[in-house]
Amino acid sequence: MQNATRNMKILTITDIQKMVQAIGLDHFFKRVIAALEEDFGRWDEFLLSPRHATHYPHGVIELMPCADQHLYAFKYVNGHPGNPLLGKLNVVAVGLLSDVASGYPLMISEMTLLTAFRTAATGVLAAKHLARKEAKSVAIIGTGAQSEFQVMAFASFFRLEEVRFFDTDPQAMSKFSRNLSRQKFRLIPCDSITQAVHHADIVITATAAKKRQSLLDIGDIAPGTFIHAMGGDCPGKTELSEEFLNQVKLVVEYMPQTLVEGEVQQCTAMCIYAELWELVCQQKYGRQDNREIILFDCVGFALEDFSILRVVYELAKEHRIGSELPMIPKPNDPKNLFGLLESSRH
Repeated sequence: MQNATRNMKILTITDIQKMVQAIGLDHFFKRVIAALEEDFGRWDEFLLSPRHATHYPHGVIELMPCADQHLYAFKYVNGHPGNPLLGKLNVVAVGLLSDVASGYPLMISEMTLLTAFRTAATGVLAAKHLARKEAKSVAIIGTGAQSEFQVMAFASFFRLEEVRFFDTDPQAMSKFSRNLSRQKFRLIPCDSITQAVHHADIVITATAAKKRQSLLDIGDIAPGTFIHAMGGDCPGKTELSEEFLNQVKLVVEYMPQTLVEGEVQQCTAMCIYAELWELVCQQKYGRQDNREIILFDCVGFALEDFSILRVVYELAKEHRIGSELPMIPKPNDPKNLFGLLESSRH
């Protein structure tokens, strides 16, 4: 891999901001969506595993690895729903990309922003196969840290005319409205979940509470709706009831992980129609008629981190963004690591 023996590239929050500004938010989303589609389309080339999760009463800390024959990637990420009350983010993350041939790390990157980007982009990739092509309205339940990313990703692919939104926190709704006030679509704050999802073409559930919930009844949802359910992402944390799940077509990212963490932890594998890669590779149909209610149970999978890490690595090289730091020893004799300590004293 080119650059495998050079200094490791470091991408900070500021670097990601510069990168998005350099190419534009819409184009950045399109590039990430394209990378996701390419990687899900070569599913059999990857070495895959569920993430390693360490659970605590107040949250979870996870490692998420994924590799092909050229690149190895992993992400460190947490999920602490109580953090916002302490002035901290619910989710923070750091990612690493390495060269498989040498084992040398190529890049360490912030991944708090990138996790929000790739989660939203994955929802759009699923929607390309599962939502109605003429979808014009989105309803989002939960207007926390990831909500604007979700809406802007869908706006990069669909011609959205209106976005209805609801949160139990009025301040979060005000923040959401301010951040998206300059967009072309209409913003409609709602007083309830039922009001928000009424006749919506696309519904996004993005709540953070670590508990069993039942946000929707099937009667709330219009025929033909696509649901991107992304809030249920660990054992014991769901947004929809088993009864609801039994009345929709279910698609997941990676069954061994989603059965433990997703909405479908309440079900069995027999209830799941497909994994996302099967739709991308055209092994199974996506939407088959305009009245199907289809739910994408999105818990976040390491392949998505792999995709966005390789995108930002290429963009960082193209636009000369980021720093290169001497994080890897370079002794004259590879067998004389101790000699670096001796040379440092002169």
